[in-house]
Amino acid sequence: MASTSRRTFIGIALTAFATTACRPPASAVPSAPPPGDHWETLNTEPYKGKRDDIVFASSAVGFYGTGKGDLFRTTDGGESWFKIWSQSGTFIRAIGFVDPQNGWLGNVGTEYYPGVTDEVPLYETHDGGETWAPVDLGGAFVKGICSIDIVQTKHIHQGVLEPRTLIHAAGRVGGPTAVVRSVDGGEHWSVIDMSKEAGMILDVKFIDSNVGFVFAAAPTGAEVEGARILKTRDGGATWTAVYRSGRPGENVWKASFPSARVGYATVQSYDPERAQQVVVKTTDGGDTWTELALVTDAKAREFGIGFMDENTGWVGTMVGGFATGDGGRTWVKTNLNPASNKFRIRAMDGTFMPVSIGTSVQRWNVPQDAAIPAL
Repeated sequence: MASTSRRTFIGIALTAFATTACRPPASAVPSAPPPGDHWETLNTEPYKGKRDDIVFASSAVGFYGTGKGDLFRTTDGGESWFKIWSQSGTFIRAIGFVDPQNGWLGNVGTEYYPGVTDEVPLYETHDGGETWAPVDLGGAFVKGICSIDIVQTKHIHQGVLEPRTLIHAAGRVGGPTAVVRSVDGGEHWSVIDMSKEAGMILDVKFIDSNVGFVFAAAPTGAEVEGARILKTRDGGATWTAVYRSGRPGENVWKASFPSARVGYATVQSYDPERAQQVVVKTTDGGDTWTELALVTDAKAREFGIGFMDENTGWVGTMVGGFATGDGGRTWVKTNLNPASNKFRIRAMDGTFMPVSIGTSVQRWNVPQDAAIPAL
């Protein structure tokens, strides 16, 4: 067992891989090695299937949920987990915390997964997850939530620069689609109907109060367009499709923005004949996206993605994880467990601590003398 100091989440691993997904020509070999096999599986309650989201509010306090409606909390950085809340019929699809006490929980909603009876799409807590109450959406119809994004920013109010918390929750898998938005830390909410733009929404990410993205599938009747990324420049009033895969049976599942200009997303394919798996990348703030080859394996259906800087990151698939150290030009197999659905690179307090959740909960441990990626 590694010591506590070696479990500190700091830096970029220097260990090269011995196994490659597909060996590139010598000219394409990255000059810097990708992150090594430092993923440690944490001791959690057994769960059959894929768990969907995990978040750390601080270096010590974290939360994850399950499709059975069970919420777990740690207060020691993931060393131990305890069930603190459970609600039969709720499918915990997404979690977001702004600090150890205040957070939001997204329920996937009814008529998609068997056994889900809870029709409340979004809950809030102010006591560290011990109790939850439905968020008042003013009567607007939202079927379910698949992703929660929280951004800490600042704005000028009466001549004073003040902190501002932006919260966006979006969904859902199978539709119908909507984005739930708060620009004041959850005091007030608005709902953006996305039914004309997307048939499913699997992830949401905002850079600031105006610029944001949803990662989705095409609306009903436009299935041939397949996966879709939509961008807004006006806080969700209007949306532009900035990526279409053009292949049926695809969606964009999860995304990661290590900077405002560089972002990545997984393209999930349900075509059993399609062996080539791809991720997409932007280097211009999401105006254009380029497909990058991940692996040639029809079984490697993609899930989560997480980048700790513009070049170094991971992708989770049904056959395990892949890592890159050169911005997605080359990928190698790593010791992530199958179906890593969500990566979190930093806690909400800024602590660098990459974690992943799927069929297991894992964290990335590196030597204490490694360099910490800059914020």
